Amino acid sequence: MAVIKVMDELLANKIAAGEVVERCASVVKELVENSIDAGSTEIKVELEDAGTRQIKVIDNGKGMDKEDAILAFSRHATSKIDDEDDLYRLTTLGFRGEALASIAAVSKVDLKTCMKDIGTHVVINGGKIIETGLGDARKGTTITVSELFYNTPARLKHMKSLYTELASITDYINKLALSQPKIRFTLQNNDNVILKTDGSGNILKVIQSIYGTDVARKMVPIKGENPDYEISGYVSLPEVHRSSRNNMVTIVNGRVVRNMDINRIINDAYHSYKPDNRYPITVINITVDPSVIDVNIHPTKMDIKFSKMDTLLELIKMVVRAAITDRNLIPEVSVRKEKPKREELRFDLERHGNKPIIKEEIEFEEPVIPVNESIYEDENNGNIVHEVVMENDNYKINTKEEEKEFMPEMYPVGLVHGTYIIAQNEKGMYIIDQHAAKERCNYERFKETMGKPNIASTPLLFPITIELSNEEFIILKENMHILENLKFKIEEFGINSVIIKEHPAWLPKGFEEESIRKIIEIVIHTQKDFNIEKFNEKIATMMSCKHAIKANTNITLEEMEALITDLRNCKNPYNCPHGRPTMIYYSNYDLEKLFKRSGFDTIK
Repeated sequence: MAVIKVMDELLANKIAAGEVVERCASVVKELVENSIDAGSTEIKVELEDAGTRQIKVIDNGKGMDKEDAILAFSRHATSKIDDEDDLYRLTTLGFRGEALASIAAVSKVDLKTCMKDIGTHVVINGGKIIETGLGDARKGTTITVSELFYNTPARLKHMKSLYTELASITDYINKLALSQPKIRFTLQNNDNVILKTDGSGNILKVIQSIYGTDVARKMVPIKGENPDYEISGYVSLPEVHRSSRNNMVTIVNGRVVRNMDINRIINDAYHSYKPDNRYPITVINITVDPSVIDVNIHPTKMDIKFSKMDTLLELIKMVVRAAITDRNLIPEVSVRKEKPKREELRFDLERHGNKPIIKEEIEFEEPVIPVNESIYEDENNGNIVHEVVMENDNYKINTKEEEKEFMPEMYPVGLVHGTYIIAQNEKGMYIIDQHAAKERCNYERFKETMGKPNIASTPLLFPITIELSNEEFIILKENMHILENLKFKIEEFGINSVIIKEHPAWLPKGFEEESIRKIIEIVIHTQKDFNIEKFNEKIATMMSCKHAIKANTNITLEEMEALITDLRNCKNPYNCPHGRPTMIYYSNYDLEKLFKRSGFDTIK
């Protein structure tokens, strides 16, 4: 008797649901992507209890007739591809034909759709069609998914908390709204509107709806291309960053994707402009011929493969770096306009609680928007646009507008706590962290010095002996040439030991042995993926800190002027090598507001 059998279709759909339908957010993703593929210009997502009780998606797309409405819930049924060749020129978000069948297998589905004048109504419970008939003649589709995982208790048991489920759905709808700015999205939970966009096509407006006006004002437009890829979008100024990579959004041909290599190269472009453990807010839109990518590698279709990945990463790094350099990046301290207190409405997400609960009064402040200024005046937000293009196999940066002042001149007037320099000009007041400023100057000087082939060296009157473990000694022996190229004179000295007789002249005086040990440690720990550029980077960062002015050190006015001059000559005068700001800025207007002078014409 045969042991191998063909699975029942309902059982196969339940198994497929394990890959496609992981949680409430997976259902929302598949349904909304179908609405986008149907040509919708308005999509509304209504949730009850974060989607655990009910998910309803309403769109104004082309809809379906009765035959298609029933067939859509069959496994491998799709209108988006016809043959194998279509897999290499996909222009739709969906194409596998598994989502609706998988969702219907583990929930109760109510579908109302209309293509022309006659509507269709289909009811499905646990993958079985219960009812079909006439429905509303409203153009588009309304699909309601209730009691998700009601017939798969194991999956239901492992659902996350309501807040976690809602956060996951909100995050994905936010990213979809960024990828499709011409579609009006509305997301609400228990009648509480969480997100609403206007579908104007302006990405900056969507960014404002998600992150607020303050962040939208600090987004910089990007643009670039090479023979294979075109890139556009927005990246945040270095002063705007978050604790996770989740706000780094990558969109490929309108599809939201995840790619660790792209996130890494974006973060590398911000290196030394922000702390290493913080991440920028970015919206990177990549346009490419569909034949160059493969989206058919994962059921969620969020992981894709790129051809010529190296050229894409190089272009992204050039585009992002061009956007954040050659501009004034001094953080401005704005005085916020005080608003009267208001009651904050918070909505209970418990299973049967959909009434608003009034919490305690809180202070509410809104960002200051200067008169006659709008972030929506144009797509570039009045910013410099550096367009990166490939010309004769080399990248070239075209500046679209006249560049603004890089770092303004300023004049020191005093020192606070032996740490912060107070400087001024006609625009306002600057507070400079002397340690961070000196670190930046040292860092760029060391980077330049280490890049020169002829580095001066200093012989040691008393050679330094360093003992290592047997493993470290073997690794160092294999990489001894790295230290020799830096003008170290280093030799083996007994068992598992080396002796340093000469070192480069740029090592800080009084810290020679400590610095040498640190350099050897870096060589040993980076031997597997050693990169001379990253090595020089680490050494320069370490040396710059050793040479910097320490806190609580009083310096003269002449020394302050010299430090500010050196800082103005740096390529990036705004951040220390660790990403901390070197200075902050108070405008004259904000200073007057702080002292309540702005409302008076003359005060004596």
